[in-house]
Amino acid sequence: MKKTIVVRNMVMLATLLTSGTVVSGESSSGANLTGVNHTQKGISSFMVNDYRGQMGGYSCCIMLPDQWRPGLKVEVKWVSDPNPNEKLPPLGTDEYRTSYAKHAANYKNHSEVVDIPKYSQACDLVIHFLPCDQVKATAICSVYGREDYPIKEPLNMPEPKTCLR
Repeated sequence: MKKTIVVRNMVMLATLLTSGTVVSGESSSGANLTGVNHTQKGISSFMVNDYRGQMGGYSCCIMLPDQWRPGLKVEVKWVSDPNPNEKLPPLGTDEYRTSYAKHAANYKNHSEVVDIPKYSQACDLVIHFLPCDQVKATAICSVYGREDYPIKEPLNMPEPKTCLR
């Protein structure tokens, strides 16, 4: 019984890891990795398949298959700050350290596996952070706000009173 569970868990883990990453023998290229925050929360940090991303800028690189395939997914992990505009005492003081520790205690860790929609060329992998702790991904050679960009949600969206998830 234990052997069956271990084998099943190993197969599930292998499927998850290969679904969003390059599979052996598959041609791939490096894509810039960036994030767009559509919420009023702060996004302190994020990672995609263990590659560190950057909010509002580009970090190099995450490997993506040159050819999109059905079922292509990535695992996004991020830390949100529910009160990013809180005023803290001057940096380097004991008062700052105490206040920051209280502030950081409210940070929340998140993780979600999301689909990468079909792409013809993956210049950038962009992760969009949405209200209700949802994320969307797109691999594209365009930038947010342009007419040809697929994700249209506005920036600075308020959190709804209730989330469906």
